[in-house]
Amino acid sequence: MSFIQNIINGILLGGIYALLGVGMTMMFGIVKLTNLAHGEFIIMGAFASTLLAQALGIDPIITLIITVPCMFLIGMVLQSVLINRVMLQGSEPALLVTFGLSIILQDAMLLLFTADARRANVSYSTTNIQLPGGLYISVLDLVVFVISLVTILILTIFLRRTYMGRAIRATSDDTVAASLMGVSVRRTYGIAMGIAMATAAVAGLGVGMRWTFYPSSGGTYLLIAFGVVVIGGMGSIPGTLVAGLVFGLAQVFGGANYGLLVSYILLIVMLAVRPQGLFSK
Repeated sequence: MSFIQNIINGILLGGIYALLGVGMTMMFGIVKLTNLAHGEFIIMGAFASTLLAQALGIDPIITLIITVPCMFLIGMVLQSVLINRVMLQGSEPALLVTFGLSIILQDAMLLLFTADARRANVSYSTTNIQLPGGLYISVLDLVVFVISLVTILILTIFLRRTYMGRAIRATSDDTVAASLMGVSVRRTYGIAMGIAMATAAVAGLGVGMRWTFYPSSGGTYLLIAFGVVVIGGMGSIPGTLVAGLVFGLAQVFGGANYGLLVSYILLIVMLAVRPQGLFSK
């Protein structure tokens, strides 16, 4: 039964890992940029959800009504005003800009919120659903998993069924052909960054509800997101979901002491055997 319980725990953990990586895979697949500030964006979302929930006395999930649009707008402004300008000089300057943003955001959060540990407390954090055979499912983990699946589903439908989604995919395939067909590449990049920031807000909610976090925690989640994106395939959202589940299962079966080590060994093996990922685009 412990084997089955580990599978349940690994799948639930993999859901939030997929959510951590979906914003990064959006940026790489469309803008061709590895966003080194992605971890700090996630922690921004965690702080926003946690502090709003405490101030308003509401469930942290409700704060998504505020945090997601705000983070979307911040992402559009950052891409349009800052990153698009330096991308004219090549991908390396843009990469350095995101690295600088990560340092600035981490220091700013440290000054604003101090180095104290934070967590978004919810009433169901210790509640379990009992299953036959002594198995159980954590209600908190299940809620975060459902939020992850819904977010990825909405994003997939948006990219496949809407005009803007098709414009984003066209820009990802060929920027020159997309611009010749009337698509504004710079505007598309801004929207892609906004979507990546919005998903980071949702991921931050999951992080804040599930784990204790600090202003300096962004690097940890950046590494996890990078691992998930590499395993799934750069730019593939379905691949990100599958890779998140694989990453989560590997960590759970590796145990508390060696879980992340096993996950990163899996990442190295994947880079050696299939560097394009499971679902290369």
